Amino acid sequence: MNILERLKHEILTGDGAVGTMLYARGVSLDSNFEHLNLVRPALVRELADEYVSAGAQVIETNTFGANYTKLAAIGLGHKVVEINLTGARIARQAADRGRDVLVAGSVGPLVRIKGEEREPGEAEMVEIFRLQCQALAEGGVDLFLLETFSSLPQLVAAVRAARSTGLEVCASMAFLEGGRSSDGSTVERFCAAVELAGADLVGANCGAGPLELLKVVQRLSAVTDKPIVAYANSGFPEYRGGRYIYRATPDYFASMAQEMVAAGAGLVGGCCGTTPEHIAAVARALAGCKPVVRSRPAGVSVSEPEQPWRPDSGSFLDDWGRRTVITVELDPPKGLDCSRIIEGCRRLKLAGADAINLAENPLARPRMGNIALGSLIQQQVGIRVIIHITGRDRNLIGMQSDLLGASLLGIRSVLAVTGDPASMGDHAGATSVFDLHSLTLIKLLSDLNRGVNAVGNPIGGGAGFTIGAAFNPNTKDMVHQAGRLRKKVANGAVFAQTQPIYDPALFFEALKQTADCRIPLIPGIMPLVSERNAEYLHNEVPGISIPESIRARMRGLEKEAGVREGLAIAREFIDATFTSAGGYYLMPPFGKVELALELINHIHTKEREHLCTESLS
Repeated sequence: MNILERLKHEILTGDGAVGTMLYARGVSLDSNFEHLNLVRPALVRELADEYVSAGAQVIETNTFGANYTKLAAIGLGHKVVEINLTGARIARQAADRGRDVLVAGSVGPLVRIKGEEREPGEAEMVEIFRLQCQALAEGGVDLFLLETFSSLPQLVAAVRAARSTGLEVCASMAFLEGGRSSDGSTVERFCAAVELAGADLVGANCGAGPLELLKVVQRLSAVTDKPIVAYANSGFPEYRGGRYIYRATPDYFASMAQEMVAAGAGLVGGCCGTTPEHIAAVARALAGCKPVVRSRPAGVSVSEPEQPWRPDSGSFLDDWGRRTVITVELDPPKGLDCSRIIEGCRRLKLAGADAINLAENPLARPRMGNIALGSLIQQQVGIRVIIHITGRDRNLIGMQSDLLGASLLGIRSVLAVTGDPASMGDHAGATSVFDLHSLTLIKLLSDLNRGVNAVGNPIGGGAGFTIGAAFNPNTKDMVHQAGRLRKKVANGAVFAQTQPIYDPALFFEALKQTADCRIPLIPGIMPLVSERNAEYLHNEVPGISIPESIRARMRGLEKEAGVREGLAIAREFIDATFTSAGGYYLMPPFGKVELALELINHIHTKEREHLCTESLS
């Protein structure tokens, strides 16, 4: 009898944590648990036997992370089929010694390799999951438990892959406090999406503990007729004596399992921190329990996303289309003295600059924090600041804290970039975080503007950010870069600044390729100052490409002659693009404010000439 038939008449008990128990047996948290199927199968079998003996009627395979993305990261990508096949057979052997024990093929989420911005498409995700699911099916599983997903698109892809085997599929998401997943999906939206994809059972696991999971079960009961699965954590872990200890007792966990069944759950097991003792207590508590009769309340619907935020009147883009908007990038100091940059900002404001760009540790070399510096500049100089925020230096938690702090300090413009990897910098041993890259960072900024954090919890109002994106036209594949910009715009970007451009034709092509984005595209101008400077930028700095014709003009030039020629090249670019560009993003090298002042004056001269020409025509 399959699981759907059994759940019509009985409540089933699932197994508990695998990783927690392996850790308790001395397996390091840094180890790959799934590889143990091949190198220590007796240990994996021993654990499965313990859960069967404890009364589990559904046991899982030790294959949660046995997908290609996770295994390839440790050099085991070629063993996906072998690890899953073996994991299924080990669990099958343990189940066959019990009475009517079912085997669930455990499938967890994919991972992104740090530093890699490209997100796999839906078809690619389905194929990755299908490889794992087919191996599990061949190994003899009875159903699939797709668990601990925090990305709804990934979970939907996994459901479709698992459905292709013909076996029953349970889709389970990890919900945090407030009933939202890490990608902001609500319980109701999750349920609707996975049912549409073909899930036979729906549920939740991991997350914020038994009490929060009980609330999720109650919400699921209100919106679905599908069997509900609940695998809670044993509370939150506490680090004690060199180990992580979970404090929820088996008796408490069993009592919460009874409440979940009363709320509509049909299969109850355990996730992180649960042991055979917890499962034995649950099995005793649920023995003889029958499924409750659920009725869906009238009028239940899936909540719609909040209305998108629009830039307010405080943006540096307010005059876009009416006059030429000018932003200037300055690097924060490497130490504590910021008097030079403050004075430079005053001069730029008097000259007519609209905003100051503050990079964040460019080339992965530490400088003064641009949020604090940006706030000081806005207060003391009275010019708007665009802070660059990278995904390199902060994890998801720290990123949200700093962005909320930036909003509190009055920072309103943010350019979201992935950032140069830490290995490029001068601090040996420093590591990159990259919880977020440019696309997901823009999405986070957009969420904060809508008044919610990364998991959908309210923050008490919108952050009010004008969100910017970087665009690199110095590439052989402009179409690909334009496609990336479209994704950034879809995620919430409202303007884009380019890497330095030296060829006007390249800017015109960028305008053409990105016209459908319908956002300001501000070309970057970095005046050259010498032959050495030009060759360094071209050969060593990522994202910058200088045409041979421009480099030829700089050959043999240095000091004043090099600066004159570099400014002449920049002026020619402005002249050629003036009627097409709504603004310019100036990047004076080495903090040479005088170079930016020269170009600002030239832009204003062109603007006056243009106005005179229009008035005479």
